[in-house]
Amino acid sequence: MHHSTRRPDETVDPLLQTIAEYAVSKSTFSHAALETASWCLIDSLGCGLLALEFPACTKMLGPVVPCATLVGGARVPGTHWQLEPVKAAFNIGCMIRWLDFNDTWLAAEWGHPSDNFGAILALTDYLDRNPANPWQPNRQYTIQDVLDAAIKAYEIQGVLALENSFNRVGFDHVLLVRVASTAVACSLLGGSKEQIADAVSHAWLDGGALRTYRHSPNTGSRKSWAAGDATQRAVQLALWTMTGEMGYATALTAKRWGFQDVMMDGKPILIHRPLTSYVMENILFKVAYPAEFHAQTAAEAAIQLHAQVIQRVESIKEIRIHTHESAIRIIDKKGPLNNPADRDHCLQYITAIGLLHGDLKSEHYEDFAAAEPRIDQLRSKMVVIEEMKYSRDYLDPDLRSISNRVQVFFEDGTATDAVEVQFPLGHRRRRNEAIGPLKSKFRTNAGKRFTESRVESLVQMFHDGQSLLNMRVSEFMDRFTPVDS
Repeated sequence: MHHSTRRPDETVDPLLQTIAEYAVSKSTFSHAALETASWCLIDSLGCGLLALEFPACTKMLGPVVPCATLVGGARVPGTHWQLEPVKAAFNIGCMIRWLDFNDTWLAAEWGHPSDNFGAILALTDYLDRNPANPWQPNRQYTIQDVLDAAIKAYEIQGVLALENSFNRVGFDHVLLVRVASTAVACSLLGGSKEQIADAVSHAWLDGGALRTYRHSPNTGSRKSWAAGDATQRAVQLALWTMTGEMGYATALTAKRWGFQDVMMDGKPILIHRPLTSYVMENILFKVAYPAEFHAQTAAEAAIQLHAQVIQRVESIKEIRIHTHESAIRIIDKKGPLNNPADRDHCLQYITAIGLLHGDLKSEHYEDFAAAEPRIDQLRSKMVVIEEMKYSRDYLDPDLRSISNRVQVFFEDGTATDAVEVQFPLGHRRRRNEAIGPLKSKFRTNAGKRFTESRVESLVQMFHDGQSLLNMRVSEFMDRFTPVDS
């Protein structure tokens, strides 16, 4: 039985009610949404497996203190860890997000809805392995549950991002990961509509992390674990709520002390479209290049120009990058770049790598790669120009283009072609073109941890349709565990 801790005369903020009603609703999602969700799941896990190659990531993983493991705990893919679900959520979320290679969503507030898999996988795996749990005893959790929860989390995060821009006032977009993950985590625990609203009220009361760690001169690796932090907090808030901990009915709208007045100068938090599966169906995959998404098309254009410039690098006079306003605001950087987190959010660095190498990999952001002097030589010759049409098309809901145009000019007066790319490979308009490379991306990433035969069995698992949906989460996660565990 579910008990509400609210006073009967309290009116709950409409936004809390809307999120809770959607989170608790019976899922009847389209085939397109579920199919896309399965691609998001395999891609996110591949990104996490690749991140295990980087010590900066792996030093953050494991239990909160040495030996604090849990027999029958949630699995952390690619590792031997078995952890309680709060810390498991951090581990999985941290891995998925670390290399900035997971799917993304661009709106008034951008973000990475696949971050939510940290909470979803950790919690469902734990619950499925522990049928005597006090919240959902004897319930089996399947990949159908995982994908349904993912569609909902993507939708909550993504639709909130359409109209509400927290980054423009200095808050990090992982705020919406915490809100979305809290809602679906509480639902997965069997929470009622009232309990989900209570839990989500806490997510808003937590406020927002500052974006300081995403911007010069403070850009740093926290941007790679901030999402994991948001998902572990979400699971914790959901668990506390399920003990009967009270919620806060006007966490958003309370005068002076509510989120809107304190954090947004009184501006209301709005949802202008129904919560369906819109975000999942329109998600943006990072198929080829681990780079901040506003630079994906610049990387693609630069790589196309590689053959025209590589023999003439010393005679380059100027490189012009025509781009959109959001790219200029977020990733237009001059001066020293201090670490990989700085470099993968620099439009000029990403373009330089593409021109020089005809490719872009996570390793290109490491110190040894950044030491190549030609990179900064090229950066010093770059001019970044806002193309007003690109800025308009970026905001057009029917286009949602993320355009960049790159052209290289030489000392002798000649120039390369001007290469324009409007839609990155992972855009819905290029979805069919992206599926093959997306599979290849997973094979490459998973191959860092598993044998070729294991990788192929994992790929085949995602082609089995109904068998995948019916698979228990514990079995699924076991397949991502090293065989010598």
